[in-house]
Amino acid sequence: MHTSHPGTLSLRQVWWLAIRPKTLPAALSSVIVACALTWYDGVFRLGPALAAMGVALLLQIGSNLANDVFDYERGVDTEARKGPMRVTQAGLLSPHQVKLGMKLVFLGAFILWIYLAWASSWHMLWIGLVAILAAITYTGGPFPFGAYGLGDPFAFLFFGPVAVMGAYFMQALRISTAAWWMSVAMGLIITAILVVNNLRDIPTDSAAGRKTLAVRFGPVWARREYFFCLLIAYALVPALIWAGLLPLAALLSWGSLAVAVPTWRLVEEQEGEILNIALAGTGKIALSYSVLFAVGLLLASL
Repeated sequence: MHTSHPGTLSLRQVWWLAIRPKTLPAALSSVIVACALTWYDGVFRLGPALAAMGVALLLQIGSNLANDVFDYERGVDTEARKGPMRVTQAGLLSPHQVKLGMKLVFLGAFILWIYLAWASSWHMLWIGLVAILAAITYTGGPFPFGAYGLGDPFAFLFFGPVAVMGAYFMQALRISTAAWWMSVAMGLIITAILVVNNLRDIPTDSAAGRKTLAVRFGPVWARREYFFCLLIAYALVPALIWAGLLPLAALLSWGSLAVAVPTWRLVEEQEGEILNIALAGTGKIALSYSVLFAVGLLLASL
């Protein structure tokens, strides 16, 4: 949704637009859940926790820049685009500038990852390299997997198991059963963000030859996918409480239903550019779910 005329933006504002700051809080949500679990389990370590948050932010920024420039080069971003402004397509930055920024961001992420590998296990270094490669090849390279319906499972994998269990392991040097199951919950919520994005973009993605799952199976299927991503994520918390893996206070995460329910209704009833509101709303679901979950575990540990 274009809120400023391109000619009125300073260079700093253009780069701020390019990194898409509204996506960044949701990027932290998986690490927040992991840190809450390490705190509750008595294995929290501040240094790795902060570094993991830094990596999560930088990977999201790098992915945003990669999507911006590679979608432009592939002709996916056109004037018909209904999503937020892309700086390359709008002519605010050149492809060279965006690619240079992307490389610097990923370099920063990799430096932080080296510290995390040193603090836990050098085997984790490979996971960092794969995560950066996945962020680039979602829309770039000879096989942009996001254009072939693989974006959803990859989003689930990297924002769920990799992010939650990785951040937990880097502090605890082990992985708890609760961390494994909560990685599923967070992976599903973050996947729901991508589902809304792809649902909104069905017309333009179809025209550009992108075969996302929403394009392959249609809007009704995408809306069902969105619903079940949220349903399972919310159902996992009481299931883990019943199994004795989480304290009752973890149910505080259900307070985020105040955001989830109206956002789900918007996804069910609307299409086109108005789904940008649902996209932002789903990001708020991820953040509020994770923060309330963390508050619940903090209270339970007192």
